[in-house]
Amino acid sequence: MTQGTAIIAGQGALPGLLARRLEAEGAPFVLAEMEGFVVENPGGWPVERFIVERLALLFDRLRDLGMTRVVFAGAVSRPALDPGRIDPKSAMLLPALIPAFQAGDDALLRAVIGLFEDAGFDVVGADAIAPELVPGEGVLTPDQPSEDDRADAARAAQIVTALGAIDVGQGAVVAQGLCLAVETLPGTDAMLRWLADVAGGCRADAAGAKGVFYKAPKPGQDRRVDLPVIGPGTVAGVARAGLAGIVIEAGGVMILEREATLAAAQAEGLFIWARLP
Repeated sequence: MTQGTAIIAGQGALPGLLARRLEAEGAPFVLAEMEGFVVENPGGWPVERFIVERLALLFDRLRDLGMTRVVFAGAVSRPALDPGRIDPKSAMLLPALIPAFQAGDDALLRAVIGLFEDAGFDVVGADAIAPELVPGEGVLTPDQPSEDDRADAARAAQIVTALGAIDVGQGAVVAQGLCLAVETLPGTDAMLRWLADVAGGCRADAAGAKGVFYKAPKPGQDRRVDLPVIGPGTVAGVARAGLAGIVIEAGGVMILEREATLAAAQAEGLFIWARLP
């Protein structure tokens, strides 16, 4: 019997991409949308809306629909919990969740995964449904990284590893060995805009290496959720910031709209390199 998949959907194109894949396979699925977010739904697929304060009711509903597997897809910001909306059954779950709201994103996501698993659901990563989203090692574009770019990528990888160890971010920009920006809660796009508007002139040699944007999962991160993502918008931000290219951890970062992303990089003269950690 084919297992039903609940896509816990956030913002962006990933939920729709996974829905199309499951639909093409004839596999049952449903989109679950948290209140306050509007999920892209180009296929007009069925949507179950929920609030965090009533997670137990969501679990019951997903079981009634025959869903046995859960995949988290898309960006979701932290909701503000309203104690007045908590139902008695969900109140038994929240003691495990509320402390995680005071921690980093990784800690909160681990707590959420634990609740779904305790409820009997199999939690999988997006790459379990669409494995081609996560490229293996290699330069994916005609343009190649220079030796300076490779050195900057190695430095950026060290920085992201250090930041990730304290659950801060998944990306950094390094040019000529100098860290120009790091990704924090506002995300990649905000970091690249700030870099273009403020920090771009901080390179030691204006005629030297332009720098790279590096993105990777956090050390020890549960890769079933919050796997880093790049796409055409990332390419546009990197180009505007005047960087030479994008470096991602091979096997650890998803590329959405891959053909469009690589075409945009080629048009901008940028490289995209999936680098072994």
